[in-house]
Amino acid sequence: MSRVKKNWSASLLLLSLTLILAITGCSGAGNNSKSPENKEAKASNTTGTATNKGAEDNGQPVSGGELTFALAGAPDTLDPHRNGWATGARVFRVIYDNLVVLDSDNTVKPWLATEWTVSPDGKSYTFKLRNDVKFHDGTPLNAEAIKYNYDRAINPETKAITARSLLKYYESAEVIDEYTVKLNLTTPSQAFLRNLTQPQVGIISPTAAEKYGDQYGHNPVGTGPFKFVKWEENVGVTLERNDEYAWGPELVANHGKPYLDRLVFKVVPEEATRIGSVQSGQLLAADTVPPQNIAALKNDKKTHIYQVNTEGLPFTLFINQSNAPWNELKARQALQLAIDVEKIVKTLYLGTYDQAWSSLTPGTFGYDASLENGIKPDVDKANQLLDELGWVKGSDGIRVKDGKRLAIRYVEGSPNREKRQDIASIVQQQLKQIGIEVNINITKDIKVVVFENDDYDVYGNGQMNPDPEGLRTFYHSKTQNVAGKHNLGSIVNENIDKFLDEGLVETDPVKRAEFYKQAQQEISKQAIIIPIYVFPYTVAASSKVVDLKFDTLGYPLFNDLYLKP
Repeated sequence: MSRVKKNWSASLLLLSLTLILAITGCSGAGNNSKSPENKEAKASNTTGTATNKGAEDNGQPVSGGELTFALAGAPDTLDPHRNGWATGARVFRVIYDNLVVLDSDNTVKPWLATEWTVSPDGKSYTFKLRNDVKFHDGTPLNAEAIKYNYDRAINPETKAITARSLLKYYESAEVIDEYTVKLNLTTPSQAFLRNLTQPQVGIISPTAAEKYGDQYGHNPVGTGPFKFVKWEENVGVTLERNDEYAWGPELVANHGKPYLDRLVFKVVPEEATRIGSVQSGQLLAADTVPPQNIAALKNDKKTHIYQVNTEGLPFTLFINQSNAPWNELKARQALQLAIDVEKIVKTLYLGTYDQAWSSLTPGTFGYDASLENGIKPDVDKANQLLDELGWVKGSDGIRVKDGKRLAIRYVEGSPNREKRQDIASIVQQQLKQIGIEVNINITKDIKVVVFENDDYDVYGNGQMNPDPEGLRTFYHSKTQNVAGKHNLGSIVNENIDKFLDEGLVETDPVKRAEFYKQAQQEISKQAIIIPIYVFPYTVAASSKVVDLKFDTLGYPLFNDLYLKP
């Protein structure tokens, strides 16, 4: 068995080096300066940059104070295992800790676990745990608690969303002794360790989970640097410092208790109100800064902007192949050629978002940069493909075949997160040029409309994920959605399945990356999706805020943050 102590095994080191090489093209890579003179100081992860205009004063951290942080949307739950949205994870990331952490150099390192060993067949991981950790309710962290968490996450009765997917190959746990636990997998998985770093598999208190049952999501208890105080629906969540905290990961500088007394997340969906509140001093920070505000805020001495490109799957339009004619390659290629993604991104995001070219984002292990600039808009070619399929333009310009109009049911959520409703409107205009009618359905109930009723032809989605194994959820033919139906695009492709299956178990990082590149190429070739943008998580903060940091997925961290007097 290969031993990992306080760092990583040789195989993980080799994988990590490859990951570092894969992300060097990202903006800000390699620049970790925090001096006031450096206006493009890099954030504490490897996926983007932060513009801070001297917020880091290089002084001594000051204890005390309350940080008010505005969120663009409300959390759905504070139960990490049942959470499906990034907004919730931004809140509970600081309530819970994980067994291991993905450090800023993209290596997996200890957190609640101090070391681990991997069996020769890659199907079991044995973790040694810290012996000094307690949950906020006083329950000790031990091997039984770890077993409880992972068993709970995969239990169908828990109705876990992302967590169950992340633990897809987890089969069982064995308690070796009080502080040693062995996790068994059904198959080797090169993504398993990295998946354990994600907030959706944060470690919860078994005592609290049993006490609160279905209401646990409103009564969260973890081991993290902040403790839950209260949650007012659609108003906000209040947390307070965990004074007992002494086990921060290497991802942060302050391994002890936070400097802040309290951390208050406010739900402020209105863009103007959210950003205006920071400028006026009513709030100290706000996320999801609208593109039209970024330039102005960068020139405002009272504020600074953090911007971090996220890893994983970009925001992508999935074409539902279970519906004709989108089960035909030429019909999907017509969409691919008629939708001018560059125009959409430049028009809506004003140069603050990067255009996506693939099913993975740059910086994600295995990303295929050769796909960039590979597909250009060609309305004439798109019209030709639809002509070849027998769709004829009618008097109103909409194509008809066998008495049926060529129409798309485009589903988008509410509120207008990241201007996604505006994307739908532009796509509607662009596809009209080739005779396709786009009927837009804006709904607050995506789960029912898309996943349960399958009532869509096009729907956009993405995912923050540190490993390309995240592609499986969206593209593997054996993947089912939360309602037990087909994957998001109803994709059945033997080549994609093969590449993803090979990538899961391949231990050579170079060969593994190649499998994921082949998968991306097949996805593009078969016009399965329309990649739109790479999401940059943006935060506007008062100049009083010092040392706001982010993890490798772009979630904010508050361990090191303090407020200037």
